Amino acid sequence: AIFVASPDALHLAHVLLAIKHHKPVLCEKPMAMNAAECERMVAAASQADVLLGVAQNFRFNRSVLRMKELVQQGKIGRPLLARSEFFYPARNSPRTWIADASLACGGPIGDVAVHCIDTLRFVLDDEVVLVCARAVSDEYSGSLECAATILLEFQKGTSASVQVSARAEYRTPFWISGEGGLLGGENALTVDHPIELKLKTLSAAEIKETISNGDAYARQVDAFAESVEHGVPFASPGIDGLQNQRILDAAYRSVKSGKCETP
Repeated sequence: AIFVASPDALHLAHVLLAIKHHKPVLCEKPMAMNAAECERMVAAASQADVLLGVAQNFRFNRSVLRMKELVQQGKIGRPLLARSEFFYPARNSPRTWIADASLACGGPIGDVAVHCIDTLRFVLDDEVVLVCARAVSDEYSGSLECAATILLEFQKGTSASVQVSARAEYRTPFWISGEGGLLGGENALTVDHPIELKLKTLSAAEIKETISNGDAYARQVDAFAESVEHGVPFASPGIDGLQNQRILDAAYRSVKSGKCETP
């Protein structure tokens, strides 16, 4: 199997090359530069009957899986509102290419909002039908955004806000408010640190649960290997990467048009 972790602009060529040689391929997020490239990947993998996965590591976080379980159990009732933030100091990143518009899908929208969006879709088990976004730049970001706010409307009625910034210390709060309670945690989208989840319902006292995430990256790779060897469905298939990219594309269109856009 092949793990494609090159700059975003190279994903298409590298994934298609792997598929050409009938190698199962796990592609880093964001899947590509735009949805059209993702569609080519998904079509090629389907035609060649090759496994294509996207590395959305938070789907393998125990804290995220626990939130998904609690939502499915109806612990907070019907989800009404959700909030996911991802702040990080991008200028300290060894991935210097993320500031290059010819290599990166975008600024923090493409780099980390994709995590927020994918986790919201995964935990809520719902799809985005409308996207409204605003972004700002600074002297260091050039043509790329350095921070953004994205509003998402989901098919089942949940409204979600996503805020991302490449100019702040690391923090990743994630909260869902339902008809019957509130669920989430501060820095909930952290890979290798214990997370304190909080569940506060209208009928009971607040419950706190500390979850050790361990190495979600390792579990992601192990899960992909299990899919390759035994045909077990992979939790983050190429079609999900395509859907995330459609939402990212809609966000960038919204930034340019000043209007809400559909994925």
